[in-house]
Amino acid sequence: MDKLSDKETLRYSRHLLLKEVGLEGQLALKAATVAVVGAGGLGSPALLYLAAAGIGTLILIDDDGVELSNLQRQVLYKINHLGQSKVAAAGKVLASLNNQIDIVTHCQKLDNNNAAGLLNNADIVLDCSDNFATRYSVNHYCFTHKLPLITGAAIASSGQLMGFDFRQNNSPCYGCVFAKSDATPAVNCSNAGVISPLLGVVGSMQAQLTLNMLLGHVVGSVFITFDALSLKQQHFKVVKDSNCKECGG
Repeated sequence: MDKLSDKETLRYSRHLLLKEVGLEGQLALKAATVAVVGAGGLGSPALLYLAAAGIGTLILIDDDGVELSNLQRQVLYKINHLGQSKVAAAGKVLASLNNQIDIVTHCQKLDNNNAAGLLNNADIVLDCSDNFATRYSVNHYCFTHKLPLITGAAIASSGQLMGFDFRQNNSPCYGCVFAKSDATPAVNCSNAGVISPLLGVVGSMQAQLTLNMLLGHVVGSVFITFDALSLKQQHFKVVKDSNCKECGG
């Protein structure tokens, strides 16, 4: 995989013009396998941009079907996808956008028992899920297998982006920021609502951070919050929690 075809050269020509990407960088994207856990509000924009950017293999993991209420924010899907599994519909849409990449779909809910089978070929993992159980399972797998993890969340008008590079021994983890608690309420878009473009902002940032990590433009952990109403963004430093039960501090 040391060259691009003529069609790929034309398709990715705007990347090839950039010194931050170039031929070497585009080949790195082509060689990469990225797993996206959750093909909903965050996964939709993330997957569209990762496919368009030329990620060689995309692994889609989601057990849900497309419902009418999804169309307010999950921009991968159309009316004719209602009732289909999200990964099946998403796979078709992404293939129609870029037929020069490989798309692998798993209509399953990721947990601690199946994470290894679903994520074992990934170079980097995006957590675009909408529940804490899945987030902790993804975090545990990535920490254990030293894989970079990019996690996003959005509720109401507040969004957040976090990146953890577990290839570095001193990296904090998701549990260092949000300690697991049985008392954590199940708050999600279904019961709290979300303003639709916010998902596009956070999901696109997840895709951009993925490219940054694959191209070597970011080192260490990232924690960014975004308020959709004020359009204000804040950056925070994340450090390991010595008492973290997920990574051991």
